[in-house]
Amino acid sequence: MDALFIGQSYIDVTFVTGDQPMPTGDDKMVAEDYAISFGGNAVTAAFCCAKLGIAPDLLSSVADDWLGRMFVDMAAKYGISVHHRKVRESSLSFIMPRGGRRAIVRCRDDAYLHPVPPLRLDGCRALHLDGHQPDAALHYAKLCREAGIMTSLDGGGLRSNTHDLLAFVDVAVVAERLCEQMGLSASGMLDYLQARGCRVGGVTQGADGMVWYDEAGRRRHLPALDVPAERVIDTNGAGDIFHGAYVYAYLARPEASWEERFAFARGASTHAIQHLGNEASLPGLADVERARSEYRERAPATV
Repeated sequence: MDALFIGQSYIDVTFVTGDQPMPTGDDKMVAEDYAISFGGNAVTAAFCCAKLGIAPDLLSSVADDWLGRMFVDMAAKYGISVHHRKVRESSLSFIMPRGGRRAIVRCRDDAYLHPVPPLRLDGCRALHLDGHQPDAALHYAKLCREAGIMTSLDGGGLRSNTHDLLAFVDVAVVAERLCEQMGLSASGMLDYLQARGCRVGGVTQGADGMVWYDEAGRRRHLPALDVPAERVIDTNGAGDIFHGAYVYAYLARPEASWEERFAFARGASTHAIQHLGNEASLPGLADVERARSEYRERAPATV
């Protein structure tokens, strides 16, 4: 395998309601548009990496139901080898994007019926985690650290194993939500990631881009690209695509700097927010370059 991604799989149902209020009681409404696709943080990142040209292995929750079979078919379409962690029923997300934000209702089964499966890591060059499957995440993070395999974490929110897991993570890019949950500023979060031993760390800040530090500890700001508000359709999954794109860039261009890899990933997420649903949001290489050439950087923020 080239890379291993570990996370919780979902089937995402994304729908657009325009300016209509959500129905309550016995009210009904008709949505303007919808999309059905795979979902989950590390899962979407894996699909992004595959769409860009390097199909990883994916250790993910899979149920023996029709939604589970749908998910396995989706993964096969992109050449992703799925290692099943069995659950009783598939997980669902209902997503309503509006005004650059998104409301989400999740139905999740993370009661895994089997222990962490043993996987051969021959040829593996990167591990990407989102903290789901905490036992599997910690197990493979330790193995990859011992083997010199780059480990990456999407810190979208505080999980039971976040603090322990970070001790085995090389590249940690977290969301502002984690800062809020831990009562830290973005700068304080960078301090925390450095203290946990992460070689590269960052905090994504939506339209304000990302603050981050490199291997030498130098702090930097990567501005977002300036996409007109009317072109922003669905921001859900854009962060996951950012992660999948920088892991791809690490695999495809080992000689590149992390600044170059993050700039590439920024182009991928810029493409993503202009499409509805995770599958339509996946960029190809030409899409990334188009976004990078079409949009200028926003004015830089203060680090």
